[in-house]
Amino acid sequence: MPQPSPEAPVDTLFASTTRTDGVTRAVFPEGWLQGRGMFGGLVTAVMARALEASAPDRPLRSLTAELCGPLQPGEATLELGVLREGSAVTTTTLRVTQNDVVQAHGVGVLGKLRTTERDRVDLAPPTMVPWRDVEPVPVEAPMGPDFARHFEFRPTGLWPFTGGPVAEVHGWVRPKVRGTKRDAAYLAACVDAYWPTLFVVEAGPRPLATIAFTLQPVGTFEGLDPEAPVFHRAKLLSVSGGYFVEFRELWGEDGRLLALNQQTFVIIK
Repeated sequence: MPQPSPEAPVDTLFASTTRTDGVTRAVFPEGWLQGRGMFGGLVTAVMARALEASAPDRPLRSLTAELCGPLQPGEATLELGVLREGSAVTTTTLRVTQNDVVQAHGVGVLGKLRTTERDRVDLAPPTMVPWRDVEPVPVEAPMGPDFARHFEFRPTGLWPFTGGPVAEVHGWVRPKVRGTKRDAAYLAACVDAYWPTLFVVEAGPRPLATIAFTLQPVGTFEGLDPEAPVFHRAKLLSVSGGYFVEFRELWGEDGRLLALNQQTFVIIK
């Protein structure tokens, strides 16, 4: 597979290809690093897209992923294995390997639509300043990670390293080159784009890494403006022994909940 352009529409970067020998490959582009390895949102987006491609009539309901090591730009192998395929739900494992080393592992639960008569959201929606009223701000190296230059950020909360009183992050976000497809992979990338909540209560930068990632896509983009960003809200839940857990949400501009995400981070030093 050829090396994709880092400036390509983001939805094309999530793609993988299955060869005639049955091996599925993905190519991670240059220019999307987050520290020593690939941006975790891009890794989980590739995983989400591959899982949905393996069961095209069953949308992704949950992705639980462990980011074991730093993927590098270039080709990687995706190894999928069906744990169980029922009449409506498929549970599939996925391993991402590079140079014969597992760098990410996940389990996807994919399920057909069952019923909508009990649909509800008990989570209180955020107060959202209209996105057009919030100026976009650049988040680029050396002030931000390499991948961040590919996203448009419109923060409505605290900035990193300001020693804030509350470890919360919120604001609008979207890829700068969006493409046409907004799906679970798109949500996986957007939900991981903002800085960790711990950063806003810290006085200065420190190295962190996501080691566990859980995504539940719960809403669709149907009827939403295709140009509109999504609203990100995140809150720190716990810090213990050099690890911390935060909870993230993505919302549409009309107040619909799109995705839930929990991440476990390691404080490297």
